[in-house]
Amino acid sequence: MAAPRAVWKGFLKVGSVSCGVKLVGATSEAGKVHFKILNRKDGLPVKSAYVDEGTGDIVETEDQTKGFELDKGDFVEIEPDEIKKLKLTSQHTLEVGEFVDIADIDTRYLEKPYYVIPADGAAVEAFSVLREAMKKKRVAARSCVVLYQRGREVVIQPFGKGMLLTELRTHNEMVSEKSVFDDLKSPKYDKDLLEIAELLIEKKVTKFDPSKFEDTYEDALIAMIDAKRKGKKPPKPAPRPKENVIDLASVLKKSLAKEGIERTPKAKSATKESA
Repeated sequence: MAAPRAVWKGFLKVGSVSCGVKLVGATSEAGKVHFKILNRKDGLPVKSAYVDEGTGDIVETEDQTKGFELDKGDFVEIEPDEIKKLKLTSQHTLEVGEFVDIADIDTRYLEKPYYVIPADGAAVEAFSVLREAMKKKRVAARSCVVLYQRGREVVIQPFGKGMLLTELRTHNEMVSEKSVFDDLKSPKYDKDLLEIAELLIEKKVTKFDPSKFEDTYEDALIAMIDAKRKGKKPPKPAPRPKENVIDLASVLKKSLAKEGIERTPKAKSATKESA
């Protein structure tokens, strides 16, 4: 098996302790269905190109540069070499400024994961000591790193024999939950319905097992492509749910029966009778 390809190499630094590390992508798009854009007239693939907004002419790669828009139509040009000359510590060092309790991490901010491994044999001891200390304290390290010419805030936590680094969304990217939830009303509901809902949930509680996850949309795409390749009709789409929940009590009870769940009399009812 080929060694994993590192997307970043540098140092993990905690105080005076540092060790060489590598980041390896923890996700892959290799198994996804990818489409190409075709010319409907001749069925051949088409290429994307950058076009000058003024002349409509294609701009070749060597003539392209980056620009930041100050005002409408007023740009300051930035050359790629000028960006490369920005000597940021985070380009080659994951310097840990603080540790946070893993349980306190808001999962909304977690974005893309990478595996962290020692860069070489000389780094294994320091790497292992840092990982085990973090594991015992149940904390994650907070740091930042430059990946693909962009600074990214990250958290690093113990994971198996290595560590897991996860890119974080910034606070400015998040939509406040108050702007979404504040207008929601809390209706009064029958506690009996809550008990039925709890029974349904208990029946379906299991362990978190991503190996059983299925991308039904991806599966449907593959089935459609296979049918077209064989000259057959594509599979029929799944029917949309027709049942609207008008009588919640009857719908919940029907769900109980479908799952084979029997309700037992409440203990407090028996207590009232004896009293």
